[in-house]
Amino acid sequence: MNDQTPDRTASPAPKPAPKPVPQLADYPHRVAEIIRFGDLDPQGHVNQATFLTYFESGRVAMFRNPDLSIGVPGVTYVMVRMEVDYMKELRWPGNIEVRTGIAEFGRSSFKAAQAIFHDGVCAAAGRATLVCMDLKTRKATPIPEAALERLSKWKIA
Repeated sequence: MNDQTPDRTASPAPKPAPKPVPQLADYPHRVAEIIRFGDLDPQGHVNQATFLTYFESGRVAMFRNPDLSIGVPGVTYVMVRMEVDYMKELRWPGNIEVRTGIAEFGRSSFKAAQAIFHDGVCAAAGRATLVCMDLKTRKATPIPEAALERLSKWKIA
């Protein structure tokens, strides 16, 4: 057999274990949202891009909460990555819960884990990576200790 011919006798690679389904109790922060008629696509379910808006509502409510307020003079936080696993259709009318927690910290970044629940069932799970940016240089900078301290209270167990 040459390098160009596939080996048909090899066993297929094992499938990775499925991700655990997120549960309400996994996330310390909660925001209630409604499904709006304008959130629907022509198929009659919530458009996939709208899930990102729901996730944004959850993050903003958590980060702007007076008890958390991760704002520190001279820096801001910018999203550099968003991953989403869609698990269930959402339809209008309806109410949802957006749950959020901090999954991990880096030197200048952190990851927020989120999930959208409808009637207690997870419809989507997401993970946002945010980077702390110096407002003058517009470059990544270490997360200030004050922000780390406040964010740590929302860490997922």
